Amino acid sequence: MGYIQHKSEESMEDYLETILILKNKKGKVRSIDIVGELGYTKASVSVAMKGLREKNLITMDEVGYITLTAEGTKIAEKVLERHTLLADWLIHLGVSEAVAREDACRIEHDISEETFNILKKHCLK
Repeated sequence: MGYIQHKSEESMEDYLETILILKNKKGKVRSIDIVGELGYTKASVSVAMKGLREKNLITMDEVGYITLTAEGTKIAEKVLERHTLLADWLIHLGVSEAVAREDACRIEHDISEETFNILKKHCLK
């Protein structure tokens, strides 16, 4: 997989994770909520939402509320689980919370399923 394609997939996963987090916090999510959460421009978020709709990972109703599809939810939950476990583990090891959350965000996209499952098993003991 090329660097550009990887970055694009990583960005998609970050958007899906953010939509899930906002949905859990607020109940309903619109593009402007994502702008506020991530600090991206409205134009960037709009382009990203169009791409997620084209991949059938989200739907958007006539007033702009965003809903994750079943596949979008599956991806978002997987990324959020990885982020949460990795951040908590790093904090437990003594990494500051801010650095742990930032590092977890980078690691969550690259860690193999095998390694994550073993780490998860170890952390849940």
